[in-house]
Amino acid sequence: MSSVRSIFSLLLTTAFLLTGHGIHMTFLPLMASDIGLSQTVIGISGSAYFAGFISGAMVTPHIIARVGHVRSFTTLMAVFLCCFQVLPMTDAGWIWIVARFLLGAVMCGAYTVVESWLSDQADPQNHGRVLGIYTLVVLGAMAAGQAMLGLAYGDAAIVFALISILIGCAIIPVSLTSSLAPAPVPATRIDFMKLYRRSHTAFAGALGSGVIIGTFWTLGAVHVVSVTGNADFAPTFVAVSILGGALVQYPIGIASDRIDRRHVLTLLCAMSSLTAFCLSSATDTTSLIVGAAAFGAASNSLYAVSLAKAADNSERDEFVIIGSSVLLLNALGAAIGSFIFGWAMRSAQGDILFTLIAIASALFAAFIAIQPKGATAVATDEQSSFVPATSASAPAALQQDPRAGEIAEEDRLKPTDTVSATDELGSEIECSTAG
Repeated sequence: MSSVRSIFSLLLTTAFLLTGHGIHMTFLPLMASDIGLSQTVIGISGSAYFAGFISGAMVTPHIIARVGHVRSFTTLMAVFLCCFQVLPMTDAGWIWIVARFLLGAVMCGAYTVVESWLSDQADPQNHGRVLGIYTLVVLGAMAAGQAMLGLAYGDAAIVFALISILIGCAIIPVSLTSSLAPAPVPATRIDFMKLYRRSHTAFAGALGSGVIIGTFWTLGAVHVVSVTGNADFAPTFVAVSILGGALVQYPIGIASDRIDRRHVLTLLCAMSSLTAFCLSSATDTTSLIVGAAAFGAASNSLYAVSLAKAADNSERDEFVIIGSSVLLLNALGAAIGSFIFGWAMRSAQGDILFTLIAIASALFAAFIAIQPKGATAVATDEQSSFVPATSASAPAALQQDPRAGEIAEEDRLKPTDTVSATDELGSEIECSTAG
């Protein structure tokens, strides 16, 4: 409880920020469709958002090092508001693409400020708990945003005002917090090839999660409106998907602690494919809600399990780079999926979004299923404990290994061993190691 009190202002900022973020991620594609932008342009603008997210992860640490956490956050939120307020003034596709790129960059920057602060407040023993609380706040706030959008959707001016108010409110707790700001954030380091060498399964899971969930966020609401003709139903559809994922993340996580995570990821991809095929033919609200809950339950845990698999296969000193690679590969998959699927929907001139998602999910399931255990396989009883996680985060959340607490405990309990070693002259010496 004391750990929660110490980070309360940061969690409050997160709640405001992610509520506004949840609304704008659903609302902007719907508005773009309303003003006549094609599905191709909507898909490209979604790709631009995720490309901006990747760019923000690279640039924000340098901004924080220059002006500090609080000034960085207020500046980033000011840029967000300026870009966001430009959108209702124009129907030019290129302006939407540029604006969404900047929105993605500053949103990643805001995550970086908050999450680096949270990581600094949490010691290694309670880092996993803090990350779990943060994930709960993120998912709850994004679902609450959908409920607010459902109430206000009829008036675009009210929606824009509501999002702007929430983003403005997010600035207040961070600006007034009495907690000392942490040291500057280390530059983001990624190595996709190292991630692939460590675990083909984690690589495929991270990329697949981005393609599946990123495309859903970019085009899912547009698909539902096209099928039902009821724009007011879209926020409910998205909210049910979020809640479906939130409710099963812990059970799936517990299962992944006891079963080879390669099998868990295969099953999740297969279930994502099956539920997406069901959604591709659903037209009434009841079947869409049931399908959204099932699809969200299967697909929203892909990222967290992929991150856990990456943690299993990474050394203690390389988790930061491996974890950051998982997160940004997820964003890259979202950018690629949004672009290709948006173009394909435009070319097919039909509601084929979930058919495409189903095919992609099945391909990722097949790839993961045929992977041999290989030299990097981890025995089930040696897997690290699952920690809830969401891709709505920045690499700063990974500056501490979520296994740090259990690693420290293992090292404390492990007896000192005496081993025999040979020096370069060939004489044996006794040396003590702590594992």
